[in-house]
Parts: sequence; structure tokens; C-alpha cells
Amino acid sequence: MSLTRRHFLTASAGAAGLVMIHPFAARAQANQAHLRIAETTDLHVHVWPYDYYGDRAVENVGLARTAALIEQVRAESGNALVLDNGDFLQGNPMGDYMAYERGLKEGDLHPIIAAMNAVGFDGATIGNHEFNYGIEFLDKALARADFPVVLANIVKEQAGQVTDDTTLVAPYAMLEREIVDGAGNAHPIKVGIIGFTPPQVMLWDRRHMEGNVTARDIVATAEAYVPQMKEEGADLIIALSHSGIGAAQHEDMMENASVPLAAVPGIDIVLTGHHHREFPGEAYAGIEGVDATAGTIHGKPAVMPGFWGSHMGLIDLMLERDGGAWRIAASTSELRPIAIRQEDRSWAPQVESLDTVLSATEADHQATLDYVRRAVGKTDAPLHSYFALVADDPSVQIVSNAQKWYVGQLLEGTEHAGLPILSAAAPFKAGGRGGPEYYTDVPAGDVAIRNVADLYLYPNTVRAVRVTGQQVKDWLERSAGMFNQIEPGSKDAILLNPDFPSYNFDIIDGVQYKIDLSQPARFDRDGAVVNPDANRITDLTYQGEPLDMDAEFVIATNNYRASGGGSFPGADGSTIIVEAPDTNRDVIVRYIVDQGTISPSADANWTFAPLGDTTVLFETGPAAEAYSDTVPGITPEPAGSSDEGFMRFRIGL
Repeated sequence: MSLTRRHFLTASAGAAGLVMIHPFAARAQANQAHLRIAETTDLHVHVWPYDYYGDRAVENVGLARTAALIEQVRAESGNALVLDNGDFLQGNPMGDYMAYERGLKEGDLHPIIAAMNAVGFDGATIGNHEFNYGIEFLDKALARADFPVVLANIVKEQAGQVTDDTTLVAPYAMLEREIVDGAGNAHPIKVGIIGFTPPQVMLWDRRHMEGNVTARDIVATAEAYVPQMKEEGADLIIALSHSGIGAAQHEDMMENASVPLAAVPGIDIVLTGHHHREFPGEAYAGIEGVDATAGTIHGKPAVMPGFWGSHMGLIDLMLERDGGAWRIAASTSELRPIAIRQEDRSWAPQVESLDTVLSATEADHQATLDYVRRAVGKTDAPLHSYFALVADDPSVQIVSNAQKWYVGQLLEGTEHAGLPILSAAAPFKAGGRGGPEYYTDVPAGDVAIRNVADLYLYPNTVRAVRVTGQQVKDWLERSAGMFNQIEPGSKDAILLNPDFPSYNFDIIDGVQYKIDLSQPARFDRDGAVVNPDANRITDLTYQGEPLDMDAEFVIATNNYRASGGGSFPGADGSTIIVEAPDTNRDVIVRYIVDQGTISPSADANWTFAPLGDTTVLFETGPAAEAYSDTVPGITPEPAGSSDEGFMRFRIGL
């Protein structure tokens, strides 16, 4: 396949007006060429513009829409490459349907691969979530890809030298193309792509990885392979870094390594992801080595185009041919959204879905709808997460109940039988970057699979850990980083710490406790101890008695948390006593089927410690108002709305 050049203006379907040729294309002379690199990342099986959890069409997700932007890029300049940065195989009910309901036989075509083939991707890497369904499933899915998939730091057999490793898939690929210069002459160009994923996947998907593969450090792996790629004649090297933009200083086996990766000599371009954020963008302002406005890392062009197909990342390069090789003379980085939020909070699509992508996946889309609409039981009370960050909550309670029920059965007849079983669960859909509609809201009545998937977003598997009372307390101290420190007597302070993800706000069911917000948080966002003498968790009891710090407990949780995800005390992989084969979602479904009708009222096992005449402000979805008089332990009062469309409530402490 060649890169070709088109010397015309074009109107793309759904686009407003004509698409103009980029200045680099207009200025290019002989031995100069304009090359465009389009990126997608963290698609998470979002092909259709459809919310399967809400069972409704939406405007702001879906590769089918992103594909229309890609077609625009190709029309604006025929010299274009399209690359994906990983986390495409898992993340919504279509992915679960394929893995758990339909399955993949040898030769079967997975819908996300069908969609990517229809788009015409030139290459991709593997994200951490590609491993959620196991390596065998991943292999079958990738077998039908019409493009190379590369990953350098996940290894089946390690050798003395990195470049002698037997990697899971090819560590890199050379895309040999023809590129047309400004004078209309075609020249050969060789673009190397190399892929990386967080080494933490060895913990996050331990049951699939352990004994099958190992992980290497991202930067050290790059330093080994990039010189080899240059020796093989790569004019440009693109790092497909499914790794966030984090600290500038390299640390061994770091998760978010894109900044030190960009500093590796020979890497020309860094395509990033994993964080589900946007770059260029203010989210990364002030980081050493990063220009969040220009879209460069260590002076090299980079992009991170959101998630679920929300944006297409675009890097434009002005290349100059120098001594038979190409070099970058100038670059720009930008993001193109598939939809734009309006003042009334609605989404205005910027493009229409590409029919070729929809038609390639229509049968699987319909099968997924049938799958998620299947009822499994009933609930006699609503399941919602609008107040899950400020009070014990029914959507979290049902997860805890199911985990405890399941682990109790697994421990029967073992050496751990008889130990008190606690259960840790966190709210996954709690607003934040997902927006004011990103909450669980299941009315009383039938509960379908789509509702269970809404309660528990990820295909985690159940784990149980054996811990001490002290570790239980420290686990809760880690969770309490969800909140800002509040001065007693203050009025309308902001309650939630915006840098703390809701999925790390574990509620431990089976103990009772209060959270003293006048104390600073003991741990920072990443789990490092910053205030060792802080004690936010007070009045911690078990069955009405102060918790014995030396007593032993079992905590039912998931593989991510038990293996070190979130850096929680007592959960580093060494305390695991049960590695269950079932997903937490499947356990919730089984629990509902077993119970027939569930009564998911929260038991109010935690509250905030009183702080006198003190009020705080909390933001949640507008639909929360219907439930505001049912929140245990607090009385939320409406206090206006935010610019982002969240409803504010005032809470007295």
C-alpha cells in the first residue's frame, strides 16, 4: 500500500463546509513532503455511537464517527498513516458478549477488529486491557487483523539481551511506503512503529499472565530496540506508548513512562494513551519536558486523543529529504473531536458515522443488544450511585453483598474458614471526567445484564486477601484520600479531591467507621505516605467492638486491587488466599439469580465525623435530586449547578 497525494479540496460526510489543505502540503517543495499521522486510543470496543449500559444512541463515542475524521485526514493529504494505541478489545458489553457469551473460535472475526479493518489502520499496539480475557482469546482476535500489531515489552521468553527476547507479538514493524513530495515525485519512506504497555499488567491480570509471559521496563526496552530499528533503515520511529504522560524522571517499571520514553534517542514521535485524557491540553500543563500547548514531549510531537473514540489525534509533519533519508523539519499536534458539548449540555456531532464501519459490525451490535437486555432478577429498590462518594450507597452495597456471598462459599472447608469476611467495593460510575450523566441509575423492577455491567464496569475477577485489623484501617485511610481536608467551622468548602479517582474509593463492608475530614490525608493520589501521623479513620469497630489491630480478616475484592492496583496497604499480591475464576460481574448476576429479588438498601456502615457548624459542597448528576431525601446519614441541600452541568449539593458536617 502506498501513500498517495490528492491535490483537491473535499467535503467529508457530516463535516461543515470544505476541508482545506494543510499549510505543510501547500508549502512543500521538491524533496519536501507533508505526512499526517492519525491516532486513536482506548477505544474499549466502542464502535457504534451507542451507550449499551443506558441502551441509547449517543453522539460522543464510537470509532464509526472517528473513522469519518480519518477519512477527512486522508482527503486533505494522501500521505497519511492511521495507528491505534491499544485498549481496543475490552471495555463495554460488546467486548464482554464476545468473550463470555459468543466466544471466539479459530478464524472468527472480532467486531473491533472488523471495524479497524474497515477503517484501514496501518498498525496498532496492545494496551493493558487487551489481556483481560486471556492470551488465547487475544491471539484469536489479532489473527484476523489486516494490520501489524506490535508490542516490545511483553515477553514469552526473556533472553540475556532484550533484542533476543521472544516477544508475545512482534516488538516492532517497518511500514514501507511511498510518499509524494511537493513536486509530485514519489519517494520511498520507511516508518518504524514500536509498541509498549504498562508492566503493571503482570499484576492487574496476574492469572492470565503469570507463567505465560513476563514484562520488561518500557524505557529500557526502547533503548535496546530503537538502535536496531535505525540500523534496519527506519526514517522515522513512532512509539505507540500505551502509557500515560507522567513524571519526567525514569523509574524502573514505571506505569506512565511516556515522558522519559520520548527522551530516548531515535524516537521521533510519541503516540500516547492509557490516561483517558487529552493532549495537547491543560491536563498536562506544568510537567517537566512537556509542552501542553504545542503538543510536544522533549520537543517531539505527541498526542493523546481521549478515549472511546471521542477524538482523533493528529500529528502533521513537514519532512525534508536529506542524503537519501527523511527528517522532520516542522510539526504540529492537534485533537479533532467527534462531537462538541453545547451550552445546554447536549452533544453536537461534528461528523456522521461511517457506514462501512457500522455495516461491518451490525450483526454483533444487534447480538450485544439482545445480550444486555436479558433480565436476571428483580430489585425492590433503585440502584444508583449519585451519592456514592458521600454516603453508604445501594449500588456499592449490592457489589459488596455479592462478593461476600461468593467468597464465603469458596472458603468453606479451607484453613481460612471461620475468619470474618469483609468486602471492599468502590463506585465506578461517579461523574468525574465521564460527565454529569455518568452514574449508575437502575430503577426498581427487572435487573438485566446491562444493569449489572453498569454496576460493575470492568471484567475483573474475584480475589480474597487475608489481612490484619491494622491493614484494614490503613486500607480505609488510603480510600479516604477521596476528600479534601476541611477546616472545622468553614462554609461551603469543596469536598472531593479532583485528582483522586472514584474507583479507588473503597468502602469496606462489615466494619463500621467515621471519616474525620479535619485531618489531612495520609496517602497521596499514588499511594505514597505523605502524612504518616494522620488518622482520618475514627471509631472503627467490628460487631460493635473496637477493631482489634492484630486480628485477622478476609477481604473480598477484585484481581486489580488484590494484586496492587491503587497501592493499598494489605493488597500487594502477597496476601491473596483466593484466586477465583469468575468475574465480579458474573458473581453479581449469580447473586441476583440466587436471591430472585434483591433489597439493596445501604447499611450506613460509614459516615463523616461531626465537625461542628461546617458545610461542604458536593457535585453529582442532576438526576440525583430525586433521591436526595433517601441518603443515609446526611441531608443534602441543592446549591446550584456547575459550568460542566453537575448539580451541587450542600452537606452539613
